[in-house]
Amino acid sequence: MPPFPDPLPMRQRDTLRYDQTLFRDREVFEFTYIPDELHHRDAQIRELALLARPAVRGGSPRSAVLRGPPGTGKTTTVRRLFAEIEETTQRIVPVYINCQQHRTPFAVFACIFETVVGYTPPATGKHLDEVVRLAAKRLGERDAALLVCLDDANYLHEARQLNDLLYRILRLYEAWDVRKPGVFAISSDLRLSLYTAVDERVRSVFHPTEVYFSPYAMSEIREILGDRIRQGLYPNVVPKANLNLIADLTAREQDIRVGIDLVRAATENAESAGRRTVTRNDVMDASRSIITPTLQKQAADLNEGERDLLHRIAEMARSADADMTSGAVYEATREYTTTGATTYRARLKRLEEAGLVDLPLRTDRGRTREIQLRFAPEQVVAVCKKFGKVRTT
Repeated sequence: MPPFPDPLPMRQRDTLRYDQTLFRDREVFEFTYIPDELHHRDAQIRELALLARPAVRGGSPRSAVLRGPPGTGKTTTVRRLFAEIEETTQRIVPVYINCQQHRTPFAVFACIFETVVGYTPPATGKHLDEVVRLAAKRLGERDAALLVCLDDANYLHEARQLNDLLYRILRLYEAWDVRKPGVFAISSDLRLSLYTAVDERVRSVFHPTEVYFSPYAMSEIREILGDRIRQGLYPNVVPKANLNLIADLTAREQDIRVGIDLVRAATENAESAGRRTVTRNDVMDASRSIITPTLQKQAADLNEGERDLLHRIAEMARSADADMTSGAVYEATREYTTTGATTYRARLKRLEEAGLVDLPLRTDRGRTREIQLRFAPEQVVAVCKKFGKVRTT
């Protein structure tokens, strides 16, 4: 579809024709898109580059564990670094593996094989050891070091494959004439320590540097989204006020992918309606379709008591002057339930683990915890009610 502006009469210029589009480049809003400039992750990419650098000089790359909440740039940072490695050197073979999709030793080594050898091994007819042998043989012939990224490595841990896979990858040099590989393991599960999750055999060769990715600040979110908008949309499609609204919704979720998806969906809403600019309603409609399903999935995993507490927290959070410290919320819950302090703390911890609330420490109130919802209170109340009986005051 052709872009705009076009020579429409003045009275029609606010209306988009059926054969026009608001998108300059839709690929910019895909999660696999690698931006030319990676904002606010300079320190992390430098540290990972330093870990890979020994392999350029004929040595072995170092390993790392990349930790941080979802949507903090871990995957994009690694993919950006790997793209630069592929462009600048033949001494390293970087292999990116999505462990949500590839959770078995054969599936992981098939990805390594495909990158190193150049074609996909047959799903049947070749034993894992043969796939490993051929990949190692080709690495030796190329005199190249293997650097593997295991993205969402926590899924390998859940599938009880992490230990075996790290052992096979990191000890490849013991059986074959290759340099010791490096592994960048990414995890968004902050409760899991990948290093302590493996046994002593693996820990003896797995000495990762931990690289932490903190959530983006509001100003950083606004800059990242603004850059995507400039690259992917035509000028003036998203007014500043609505960019700020999208940034605010994104900051609540602490997931930059939510913001990118909100921009895309809100723009599609405006385009479908034939408008040349995104309205506040376009943004809010997009937020209901993108954010609410995530909230529903997380709330579905709670038991009735945990959901009751979540509902009460959301009701209190609707009031701007509500005291949201953990002690104050506990006192409020005692008005309608006989739950004791131990059960209350356990439920509150479960809500934090489920990604529904944050519990930052407040030293100005005697080292108490403040309860902060990660979703809009109205959305939480609505979702809790969908699950049936909840106690209300």
